[in-house]
This record gives sequence, C-alpha cells and structure tokens, in this order.
Amino acid sequence: MAINFFSEDRNPPAFLRKKTKKWISDTITSRGFLIGEINYIFCSDDLIIEINNQYLNHDYYTDIITFDYTDLKTVNADIYISIDRIKENSKIFKEKYLHEFYRVLIHGILHLTGQNDKTKQETKKMRDLENYYLSKIFNNRV
Repeated sequence: MAINFFSEDRNPPAFLRKKTKKWISDTITSRGFLIGEINYIFCSDDLIIEINNQYLNHDYYTDIITFDYTDLKTVNADIYISIDRIKENSKIFKEKYLHEFYRVLIHGILHLTGQNDKTKQETKKMRDLENYYLSKIFNNRV
C-alpha cells in the first residue's frame, strides 16, 4: 500500500505530502476500495501530449492521464499530471493554482473508484464529488 509522488520534468506546487496521502487514502476507502500502489507523476504538456499520442492515439493536451491497474477493489495506477495544464486551467477557471492541483489529484481517484464523466449527468456528479472531497482537504474552505 503506497501513494507516491514523482516529478518527471515539472515540479508540483508546494503541498503537504503526508496530509495529501491521507486525504487520498481516506477518499479511496470511503468509496469502498483498498489502496494498492498509486504513482502520481508530475510532468509538462510536452510529456502529456507524447503519452496521449503514444498510448491513447489522442493529439491534444489534457491535465491528467490515468493508467488504471486496479485489481478487483484494490486501486493501482500510474497517474500523469500536467503541471502546465493545471497552471493554465487555474487561470482560465479563475481558480487558485493549489485548488486546481488538488481537484486534478482527486479527479483521477474518482475515476479509479468508478465515477465516470462522459455524460452531462455523470459530469455533474463528478464535480459534486470533487467539491465534496476538496472540502475535506481544505477543511470546508473550498
């Protein structure tokens, strides 16, 4: 059982790693799953588009790509997060950088624990869940 943070070619904002790991763990277990091996890899837009092209045949930038190795109810994954996209999106959505960072962290976990966001209804549910879990890390100050 481990949640790891790695920097490939971009560093994330300063954040409390121990508190963040507990928050992620609590989120996973509250959704009825166990924690396996979860690796967050912080990277640039250049790397994210390369991964998107190579593995998903998509030619566009995204803030997160999740490789899901979940086995039954044990969450295992490699989660690539573009720090460049998070910075850009925080400006577009007029959101604090750290807040957008945490939103993306938990967005990947919600996908891994069964929440989709393909339809309008699923997207609304995803946003509601993101906000709920964000309130936990920010102590109800989202």
